[in-house]
Amino acid sequence: MPEAGLPADDGAAPESLVRAGADELERAAEAALRPRRLDEFVGQRVVRDQLSLVLQAALNRGRAPDHVLLSGPPGLGKTTLAMIIAAELGTSLRVTSGPAIQHAGDLAAVLSSLEEGEVLFLDEIHRLARPAEELLYVAMEDFRVDVVVGKGAGASAIPLSLPPFTVVGATTRAGLLPAPLRDRFGFTGHLDFYDDEELERVLLRSAGLLDVPLEGEAAAEIASRSRGTPRIANRLLRRVRDWAEVRGDGRLTLDAARAALAVYEVDERGLDRLDRSVLQALCLRFGGGPVGLTTLAVAVGEEPETVETVAEPFLVREGLIGRTPRGRVAMPAAWDHLGLDRPAPADTLFG
Repeated sequence: MPEAGLPADDGAAPESLVRAGADELERAAEAALRPRRLDEFVGQRVVRDQLSLVLQAALNRGRAPDHVLLSGPPGLGKTTLAMIIAAELGTSLRVTSGPAIQHAGDLAAVLSSLEEGEVLFLDEIHRLARPAEELLYVAMEDFRVDVVVGKGAGASAIPLSLPPFTVVGATTRAGLLPAPLRDRFGFTGHLDFYDDEELERVLLRSAGLLDVPLEGEAAAEIASRSRGTPRIANRLLRRVRDWAEVRGDGRLTLDAARAALAVYEVDERGLDRLDRSVLQALCLRFGGGPVGLTTLAVAVGEEPETVETVAEPFLVREGLIGRTPRGRVAMPAAWDHLGLDRPAPADTLFG
């Protein structure tokens, strides 16, 4: 996640070392690697500096800080930052998620149990049910919830005051948040992908916590295959450690890193089996496209949603494939990465 781990999107994704989501078991493994304070958090300098000002100002005033919204792809540190916010404020953290709150009553129960100054972390806040979302508006702005007593024409709403608290919302899809909810956050921070140098620092820090000898060249090799995501970097680090302990001498050298990542089919650009299958199908079976998503998914033996949400975002970001109104197309970089000759441009009426 950001050094260790991060929130996760848990979708229906195939097992892969380079997926950005995480399951419960992996979150437990990441917990030991999470930084506890802002000054330990690697990367995201702008968000870190802005957040430091917000928290310090709140502490100076002796009041709860404004509500915080953290957005960005999975695996970059949103959950970690929520934990750090609570730690910096010296208060406890209450954790829940949008999918877990299906009714307004579920959220009311959580809010009514909060103590003064407590931090409520809402992961995947964009998936909050609409009734709960409307209840959250009032709670965030006026620190109260309206408890409905009775049914039908005799029902009445009893306002229940809440102590000041801070909501930290995390989302991978900020565009899905309704404007009224987004406007109630006093601070919004967007987390970007890490560069290789920042990931090397993450890896060296994590190796120290895991008490494994990681050489600088090995750290650079792992970082270059981590898709700019700390969670993936730490996952690859653990697999390289496994290889070094079982088949090597226990030291995480450049050769050990390359050998381990070859075993797990993560290539020098960070592509895994599914990524390469998509590129090979697009280039070899369909001549570079365009080809529809469903047809492409059938060709690689996966569900269309898996191809679209797991493989495609990284391939598009790396300039390996493109999305057009007619379907997916292979970009020149895809042919080069697979070591294939690019097809000659098709003749046109004027060409």
